Amino acid sequence: MERVPEPELMDDPAQALAYATADFSEPHEAFVRHFQRLFPEFKRGRVLDLGCGAADITIRFARAYPAARLDGVDGARAMLRHARKAVAKAQLEPRVALRLLQLPAAGLDNGYDAVISNSLLHHLAQPATLWQAVARAGRPGAAVLVMDLLRPDSREAASELVRLHAGDAPPVLARDFMNSLLAAYRPEEVARQLGASGLEALDVAVVSDRHWLVWGHV
Repeated sequence: MERVPEPELMDDPAQALAYATADFSEPHEAFVRHFQRLFPEFKRGRVLDLGCGAADITIRFARAYPAARLDGVDGARAMLRHARKAVAKAQLEPRVALRLLQLPAAGLDNGYDAVISNSLLHHLAQPATLWQAVARAGRPGAAVLVMDLLRPDSREAASELVRLHAGDAPPVLARDFMNSLLAAYRPEEVARQLGASGLEALDVAVVSDRHWLVWGHV
């Protein structure tokens, strides 16, 4: 099935509210567990969350690593409004900083000990934008973990995934999930992107019926 791009930003207030109040605990907890499994040596340091959205993973990561400091960046103001409220509610403001920033961005800091990202790649018009940011932001040897959706083989398969995982979700989330599946990349496409960006040392593998994972050190 050919890829169908979708908008880069989710900046509609109603859309942002739907995402901020939805239950993504299963994939988001899995993301943190993948990091713990793949990088058992990581205990502390500066962490960059690219495309942090409503900051659910940012918060879960901060709780899992109490000695880490996190910077979350996102290009959608509406999402960041919910993210800031969530960080304040979690009482993590001393360790979690959020910033409005749309890739590619010259103002992106570097020297991070870990770079993480979830469900950002499929929104980007140019996939190299993400991989270049990862390479630029991480210090030599930094841990990298990127997870995103896996494009199914057909629209019928995508519809079945929506039924399975978003059958009871609000219509806006079910619609966006379908669009995101159609806009997602296949592992072999991601592998080519990594090679073109000088990140061929990173590994890529399918980790669920709808997700692939990229991990390694830069």
